[in-house]
Amino acid sequence: MTVTATSVDESDQLEPKAAPGSRLARLVRLVPAAVAALSGVLLYVSFPPRTLWWLALPAFACFGWVLRGRSWKAGLGLGYLFGLGFLLPLLVWTGVEVGPGPWIALVVVEAIFVALVGAAITAVSKLPAWPLWAAALWIAGEAVRARAPFHGFPWGKIAFGQADGVFLPLAAVGGTPVLGFAVVLCGFGLYEIVRLALESRQTRVVRRSAATVALLSVAVPVVGALAARGLVSDKAEDGTTTVAVIQGNVPRAGLEFNAQRRAVLDYHVKETLRLAAKVKAGKVAKPDVVLWPENSSDVDPFADAQAYTDIDEAAKAIGAPISVGGVVERGGKLYNEQILWDPVKGPTDTYDKRQIQPFGEYLPMRSLLGAINKNWTTMVRQDFSRGTKPGVFTMNGAKIGLVTCYEAAFDWAVRSEVTDGAQLISVPSNNATFDRSEMTYQQLAMSRVRAVEHSRTVTVPVTSGVSAIIMPDGKITQKTGMFVADSLVQKVPLRSSETPATKLGILPEMALVLIAAGGLGWAVAAGVRGRRAGDV
Repeated sequence: MTVTATSVDESDQLEPKAAPGSRLARLVRLVPAAVAALSGVLLYVSFPPRTLWWLALPAFACFGWVLRGRSWKAGLGLGYLFGLGFLLPLLVWTGVEVGPGPWIALVVVEAIFVALVGAAITAVSKLPAWPLWAAALWIAGEAVRARAPFHGFPWGKIAFGQADGVFLPLAAVGGTPVLGFAVVLCGFGLYEIVRLALESRQTRVVRRSAATVALLSVAVPVVGALAARGLVSDKAEDGTTTVAVIQGNVPRAGLEFNAQRRAVLDYHVKETLRLAAKVKAGKVAKPDVVLWPENSSDVDPFADAQAYTDIDEAAKAIGAPISVGGVVERGGKLYNEQILWDPVKGPTDTYDKRQIQPFGEYLPMRSLLGAINKNWTTMVRQDFSRGTKPGVFTMNGAKIGLVTCYEAAFDWAVRSEVTDGAQLISVPSNNATFDRSEMTYQQLAMSRVRAVEHSRTVTVPVTSGVSAIIMPDGKITQKTGMFVADSLVQKVPLRSSETPATKLGILPEMALVLIAAGGLGWAVAAGVRGRRAGDV
């Protein structure tokens, strides 16, 4: 004899009832899908340039509601809608100059990872302490997304939306995985508290163990963040250095700036000479270190005598070493390179960007894409090659770690500079191709998180803005406008101690991935046992 077990979808308890087949019934079935998509939009709104970091909590609370108790197939679809709601507006800047095609293609692919996480969360949502397993699964999804495809795309990590939030000090504890985990856990915990409160009103029974877990899911992240504030400091450990951040601006926004290479170099030379004049007049302190942005010299100074002369003139005028962002061809290979330019010796050291951007600095599957549309291959005529070593320049006694633009999104790229001895981090970037979009603010928030994560001053020299100086506590002390020529000069602390996040490296992320795997394994095993028990 076979006994068929029936189960009630727990999320149905919170949904309005309607007669089967009626118009209201059809609308009711659309409620979870609408909530999933709108929750994703709410998560997007929590990201910079807005300072509404706390909206991430209700976003995940609503996401927890639509997923809990549903089938994995429903979780797959609802997770995909959540991913679209979040990533479509967050990444709209990727299509500013190249049209909507690449933007939509990127989002369609990246949302698949969120869909898989959604399916996995539905499985663990039936376990005790499910917010813990669910939050760990989210971070596991981010870990995969940061590595694949094409070496990953970590943009949109939950941690990067928390630069203004109370949870930020947790970045110093375990980096972006621990910071993101705390936010997601707190969001799911909030939903669980509401769910249990409604359940107890109906049943007049309080499930104390479940209630305790729900309360701890909210309390532990908040208390942990408050306790971690002791790890955040902007005090100098190795003295100070006076940095100058140069923003030369570009003739025009968009991809056409690449055709203005000489003008972009001239702009940065002129802004440096202008700063030198201010220093000579006593209006500004003389800098020890001068930092130019990525692509500030797309004219190869090793191949172009005039470019070499112009940069050398700027270095001599300011009387300090300059880190120059150049495009250099060497041995038939193209490199996105930072060049250490000494005012006396000229170029003395280089750092080649290691995490290059797919479809921007190199074209994956070039032959296949060329066969589909030759215009795609003309946009990236020659692939950049990857560097292999960390870049730490010694500039007037200060050790400056270079993290070029896109690399700031990758945990390993920033951490490697600090473990290699960097006392200060510089993130030279070029955002001119993205016009006045939110991209520059999203990237600036990443740099603020990195400052706290590794307890280092972070400078952000950008061709067209927003350039900034960020203290080790994540606070911006100076910044420029967009598409203006400007310079920032400030005495900043040098630090050499390592935070727990720096020392632990990848271990917190690995631990959370193992927790996620354990929860998912438990859920699958429980499901198998349940099915066997039903076949009696």
